[in-house]
Amino acid sequence: MIARPIHAAAAFALLFALAGCGPKPDPGYQGWVEADLIFVGPDESGRITRLTVREGDETRKGDLIYTLDDDLQQADLNQNNATLANARQSFDRAQSLSKTGSGTQANLDSAVSALHVAEARVETSKTRLMRRQIYAPVTGNVQQIYFREGEMVAAQKPVLSILPPGNMKLRFFVPEPALPTLAIGDTIRVSCDNCAPDLTAKIYFIATTAEYTPPVIYSQDERNKLVYLIQARPERPASLRVGQPVSVYPTPKTPVPASAGGK
Repeated sequence: MIARPIHAAAAFALLFALAGCGPKPDPGYQGWVEADLIFVGPDESGRITRLTVREGDETRKGDLIYTLDDDLQQADLNQNNATLANARQSFDRAQSLSKTGSGTQANLDSAVSALHVAEARVETSKTRLMRRQIYAPVTGNVQQIYFREGEMVAAQKPVLSILPPGNMKLRFFVPEPALPTLAIGDTIRVSCDNCAPDLTAKIYFIATTAEYTPPVIYSQDERNKLVYLIQARPERPASLRVGQPVSVYPTPKTPVPASAGGK
């Protein structure tokens, strides 16, 4: 009477063991979402006088996003305008003397040169003044603001960053044996927690150098440790977030049928 429950327990254990030996779901390649941000900073240092956007705002190319104080640039323009006025008077005088024969060609040439230099300096001052108003170079979402109104910012220092939708990318690694099955332009399937079920991306970059370099003598085991970076552009970037972990599944390629006429 005791042998029956022992056999039943053994049968249940065997069933669980057989169930565990079934095919496991493909985990895919593990990766994450990154983005190529556009950092917007001034050509010259200055104090931020106005900030027209906030983090998360959508801005279009050409929109005013912030302004800097322009006192020094305006003073420089005023000074160069005064210099230009004097250069024009000198040119007019030299030209009149040249026409009457009282002036020399050298004096006229010098006046012409001084006039051109003064005009160029005025144009430079106008450009410097105009660049105190900063416009969005691309269309996208404001990701982060590093300086606020009233703060000083150094030249070339980013005030904010913008993410254009097309600059989202997926990064993942594949082992060396799987590398021949992937090519630039291939469509891959993407999945992540609480994401839409039909996300896809296209491969646009495959590294030519392995991320891990084993010893010079490559055994089969060592070759399996080689991994290569692959990057892909999501076809629906709005459905993903920067830093989000994802699983990537390459789309199986359809085999090319053999030619029926070939013998």
